[in-house]
Order: sequence, then C-alpha cells, then structure tokens
Amino acid sequence: MKKFVLALDQGTTSTRAIVFNKKGEIISKAQQEFKQIYPKAGWVEHSPQDIMGSTVAVIGEALVRAGITAADIAAMGITNQRETTLVWDKKTGKPVYNAIVWQCRRTADYCEKLKRDGFSEKIYNKTGLVPDAYFSATKIKWILDNVEGARARAQRGELLFGTVDTFILWQLSKGKIFATDYTNASRTMLFNIHTLTWDKELLRLFDIPKSMLPKVYPSSHRYGETDAGLFGAPVHVCGVVGDQQAALFGQLCTGEGDVKNTYGTGCFLLMNTGGNAVKSRNGLVTTLGATTAAKSPQYVLEGSVFVGGAVVQWLRDELKIIASAEESEAHALSVKNSGGVYVVPAFTGLGAPYWDAAARGTICGITRGTTRAHIIRAALEAIAYQVCELVTAMQKDANIHISHLSVDGGASQNGFLMQFQSDILGCNVVRPRVTETTALGAAYLAGLCSGFWKDEEELKKINAPEKVYSPDMPELTRFELLNGWQNAVKKTLS
Repeated sequence: MKKFVLALDQGTTSTRAIVFNKKGEIISKAQQEFKQIYPKAGWVEHSPQDIMGSTVAVIGEALVRAGITAADIAAMGITNQRETTLVWDKKTGKPVYNAIVWQCRRTADYCEKLKRDGFSEKIYNKTGLVPDAYFSATKIKWILDNVEGARARAQRGELLFGTVDTFILWQLSKGKIFATDYTNASRTMLFNIHTLTWDKELLRLFDIPKSMLPKVYPSSHRYGETDAGLFGAPVHVCGVVGDQQAALFGQLCTGEGDVKNTYGTGCFLLMNTGGNAVKSRNGLVTTLGATTAAKSPQYVLEGSVFVGGAVVQWLRDELKIIASAEESEAHALSVKNSGGVYVVPAFTGLGAPYWDAAARGTICGITRGTTRAHIIRAALEAIAYQVCELVTAMQKDANIHISHLSVDGGASQNGFLMQFQSDILGCNVVRPRVTETTALGAAYLAGLCSGFWKDEEELKKINAPEKVYSPDMPELTRFELLNGWQNAVKKTLS
C-alpha cells in the first residue's frame, strides 16, 4: 500500500512541496522562492517559467528528501495562489504574457467604471464578489485587449485561460488535463456560485470566449495523472483547491460557523457558512468552500487583507530595519507598546471592508522618541488590526459570535503577533500542531478522494492544537488602540 500523500503549495512568493504520512505528519518538504516582477507602480507579475520551474524542482526535491519515489505517492493535492491569471497557447503551452498576480492593480480604473455603470449588484448576485482588480476576469480582459493578436487568437479557440492550478495541471499532464475546482473558479468573477457554471452574461460583459475556460469539478476529485516522464512514474492528482479554502479545510473548519485566518503575504479570514450563501453588508465576499465529491457545495464568507506578512518583508527588504522576518518578534517585545505609532500598509490599496484601490500606506504618530522597534511593533500590530476589522464585519454579516480563531501561515509562528491578535479580538487564538495547513488541506482532499484516509472523523483524530493564546488586555486599552487604528486608516483613504 502506498504510504504517502504529496501536497504542492504554489504561493505568491514561493513554491513548496510537502510529503505527509498517514498521521498527517510532515516527512519532508522543499521550497523555492521566485522573483516578483513590478513593471509599473501597482503592477505585479510572475514569470510562468518560474512557476513551473519551481514546481517541478520542489516536487523532485521533496521526494528525494523523503527517500521515496513517485511510485510511493498515493495521491497529490495542488493548492495555489488564487486569482492570478495566465493565458497560454492551446497547442504549444506557451504563455502569451506573464502571469498577472492577484495583487496587481492595473485594472482598478476599469473596475471603478463597472461600479459607476451599475454592474456591482449583478456581479455580486452571481459571483459573490465585488468588482475589483483582485479577481481574474479583468486580468483576462486586459491580456486579450493589450497583447497583440491575443483577442483574435482567443476568438479562434487557440488560447486557454487558467488560474495557477489549471496552468500547473495542464503543464504537468502535457496538456491532457484542462480543469479547475469550484474554489478557484469562484474567484474569477466569471463563475456563478449558485448554478455552479460559467456565467454567459458575465462572459459577454468581459468579452471572454467560453472556449478559453476549463472544466470545473469539486476540490476532492480524480483529475488525472502527471506525465510519467516528469518524476519517474505518474502521480495521481486527486485534489485541487485555492489556498485559502485549502487552509480552511486543513484546519478542519468543515462545520457552519468555523473560522480561520491565514497569515501569508496577505491575510485571509474565512468562515464556513454551510449550505447558505450569506450576503455581506460589510464589504466581504461570498465564495465557495472546498468539498469532497460526496458533499453538497459549501459556502464561505471571506475577507481579504492585501498586505499581511508582506509588511514584514517590506521592513526587511525595503526599509532594511530587520535582517530576517524572525527577528521582528524580539524587536516588538523590546518595547512596552508602539509608542502611539500606527503603520497602515495600504501598499496596493485596502481590501475588505474598505475596498479602496487608491488608498496608500501611511506611518502615523511618529515623535522624536520613535525607534525602529516601535515601527516594527506597529507593523506587526497592523496585521492584527486588519484581521480584527474582518472578524467584526463577519460577525455582523453571519450573525454568529466567533468564540475562537484558528490560525495558520508563516506569521502565525510569531508569538507576539498571536498574543496581540488574541488581545485585540478578545477571544482565543488556536494554532494547530501542523501550521502548514494550506498544504495539509490539499493533502487531506487528495487523500480522502484516493482512499488514503477514510473520512473526516479519521482526520480529526490526527489533527490537534499546538498552542492556544488567550486574551490578556484591559477592555479600555483595547478600545483605545482600536480607535487609534481607525483614525490612522482614515488618513490613508482616497
């Protein structure tokens, strides 16, 4: 019997492959960072070659580190940065342009025009999304409108579109698999989350030929096999899921009202709302959650923070006031508080609940006594403040009180940030034993489909909390800090 499940986690700044055993333990992992491309202010791209090169490299390295071969893998799950858009030639597989990343704001003006023209309600009612440059539809339109000959080729059926999962599937199978899952499709602004189909009216609105679009399946599904020549034996792909829904499933937040936050490049707060597509009145989006083929579709309320862990990268790479992300915690703890300093990292605008594409970053409250430790602490606190605003909005929309927050992602390892998050929320923050929950969710979905794991009850037995942070801040202090944050945000809004 095959003893392992492989998860490929293709993220915004790096690609990782992780091998899990039957107990959900990490046997090996490999990671490769790749270049971020900024052609203009507010534009973000990735090289498709970097995406695929790192994908193949980390899978191979993870297998070698585990001392196994592809033949030992029961199934592979793929999870990916969502919304990032690729368009490629159907015959050659060659992309017509770089991948346009979810962070990219080049289509912000067009999205504002959609709002002015009265399309917001129609788009939201069909897709659960608000018109924003974040999502894939306007990125596809931009490529077709701006790459020479692309629109004519698309209309002739020569070009294909995919989010990163679809591109990877297509490339790893040498063109045999052209598919995506409900979670990724639901982030394109083209997929009707109620009928579970590509929406003809929206395709006409964005002038996108349906022939470009992949087939859509549940997240836990037998998608096909990788080409045998890549890893020495074919690997069965039995799970595909957008990264945030993968983390929700990896935390086993499969019940109505379960909530998790992932601290990655951005922050993503998701609440499972079961079979109810909750309509937001507070700037959140409604999207599809990861499900097995046996289950009816589940819906999710989601709030997005564009700049989460990326603010720590900014401290390291641009300001150069820390040498590594890990040392930010020690600096934050070296001062009693932020000294009245607030960092609002609106580097690419603000997401929920503001949805202000023109907002720009600000540091407020600097005095002669401000030190780099105060700025570092304020930057970490900014992550928690943004998450707190999402939690407040989500509780209002779903009319559910959140008793605890499940957390994962790189910055969840920062003890200062997790304690401050608990304090500012006023609820427990629960960190799991395996914090690679994005990869774990993809592994769970693939393992359930392939029979590697029997059911969710078996998964719950092997998934245990590693640490629980409880609030320890006076209510008045909490109120004053939140009030100061809200005043700081007002200074960034356009």
